Amino acid sequence: MDSQGQVERKVETVDLRSSAGQSQEKRAVEIIHQPNDDKKTSGAVLTNAAASVVSTLDSAKEAISNSKA
Repeated sequence: MDSQGQVERKVETVDLRSSAGQSQEKRAVEIIHQPNDDKKTSGAVLTNAAASVVSTLDSAKEAISNSKA
């Protein structure tokens, strides 16, 4: 639990980075995952945006199909 009483999971891993033509840099890092039940997270926002795009494309396809008939 963090200082605010929320559940968190810590994972130790290795970060490997390299630039073109350079040797690989390796360093130990710790990743902290904090689950969030809020539906207004960036993932939910992106999911809703993607659904809106699909809906808009479907409407455009239907409009184009109807104009050709």
